[in-house]
Amino acid sequence: MSSTSTSISPRLSVIDVPKSCDMLAAMLREQILDGSFADGAMLPAERELVEQTGLSRGSVREGLRILEAEGLIKTRSGRYGGSCVTRPSGELVSDQINRYARVSGISLESIVQARVALEPALARMAALNRTEDDIRRLAEISRRVVAANKDDVSAYLDENVNWHCALAQASHNTLLHTFTISIAKLIRDATGLQNMAPPNVRLTVIKAHEKIEEAIIAGDADLAERRMHKHVTAYAEHARTLMARTQKDQAGMAKHS
Repeated sequence: MSSTSTSISPRLSVIDVPKSCDMLAAMLREQILDGSFADGAMLPAERELVEQTGLSRGSVREGLRILEAEGLIKTRSGRYGGSCVTRPSGELVSDQINRYARVSGISLESIVQARVALEPALARMAALNRTEDDIRRLAEISRRVVAANKDDVSAYLDENVNWHCALAQASHNTLLHTFTISIAKLIRDATGLQNMAPPNVRLTVIKAHEKIEEAIIAGDADLAERRMHKHVTAYAEHARTLMARTQKDQAGMAKHS
């Protein structure tokens, strides 16, 4: 038996090499976001990108498709086509959050909880930061809410969303405004539930909006926050009660089917 011990070769781990199209997309994405490519600017043509990077035309096209899917560029085909830079807008980000919530199956309960956590703080900021234009915008939407409540429930629900988004805009916090648009749209979609907005609830909402607006106009941040918290908490409780009733009814129907 040999006295020489057998050496054991070290085991290597799997090396994850990024795809060339992902690397190109990451490089261009960073240049778009840091302003190297301004909003509206044209990216180099496919042929130029192939020459500059040494990548295949297929990899370049796939990298551009990634950026287009992210909403960072718009690509036009044809002789005078190309890829034009489009900076992400609040609406685009809001739509992406909305799609994420739908695909992930986030419950109405979670959406309502997010609203309860977010909107009282927005009401506080609105009372501190609102402008005369913000106040006029809220007042005009409130008039449309009241008018629609009489005979157009769908329009009432749409204007209710607009009111909450306008209040968020009055906070002058762009990021929170974007989140609010997403949450408001998700809640609007959920109002298809039967009795989600019966007449008594709609009247309660209108009165709550009036009181919140009064506090914002007065610049009373504490009062605006308290009134908004009371408003969204009451709505959350109404939503929970309705969801529980709907689930109970569905279970009863399934039992007797």
